[in-house]
Amino acid sequence: MPAPLGSGAAQDFGKGPHVISGIIFDKDGTLFDFNATWGAWTRAMLIAEAGDDPILCERLAAVLGYDMENARFLPGSVVIASTVEEVADAILGVVPATDKDALLARMNAGSMKVAQVEAVPLRAYVAQLRQIGLTLGVVTNDAETPALRHLEGAGIRADFAFVAGYDSGFGAKPGPGQLHGFCRATGLAPDACIMVGDSTHDLHAGRAAGMMTIAVLTGPAPRAELEGLADVVLRDIGEIPAWLQRERLIPG
Repeated sequence: MPAPLGSGAAQDFGKGPHVISGIIFDKDGTLFDFNATWGAWTRAMLIAEAGDDPILCERLAAVLGYDMENARFLPGSVVIASTVEEVADAILGVVPATDKDALLARMNAGSMKVAQVEAVPLRAYVAQLRQIGLTLGVVTNDAETPALRHLEGAGIRADFAFVAGYDSGFGAKPGPGQLHGFCRATGLAPDACIMVGDSTHDLHAGRAAGMMTIAVLTGPAPRAELEGLADVVLRDIGEIPAWLQRERLIPG
């Protein structure tokens, strides 16, 4: 069940028909289930980076907040909301002899091949949102090239009017630069948009940009960590259309 509304922002926005015109999604943990997508891949990546050294591998797992036994990220993991470069820096703190550019190249090349586990069936979902009349965007702290590849793999790249990674020139979350970029690209005002994500970085970015925020629980962060920053906490993105209708933020 959704959590109660936080600051009352939804009631303030929902005074007329179709006051929400744009929805911006985080990618990992929001459009795609975080642990289901990245859990097993990260285990293999850490083993490879550690050179099959089990002690070094455990040290890498600890610094990244990763449970090797269960192939899952722990709440508070640096990986949840950080950029690829920040994750690489964490790895380099354990294996400093590794070349950063080479590490980033391996991480980006590997991530593009990872099968993404959709939080909900995405083709039908984004088609529903566009039929409502919403303009869609994706902002991620992943690099832009893997992000585009993942959207293309899901068959939904063309449904998004704006896609930005941390390296797209808008900065990274929790800063609002990517969200401002969406507004400039689409002509929508921030108060006509919602930021949807699974981490505090997503929600801080949305608040800083002057947008409503929706938190989802398809990432490692628990409800208690998210609900103070969100207008609502939902199980997954599939619950958003019904919530928008209940709050009179769209027609119907």
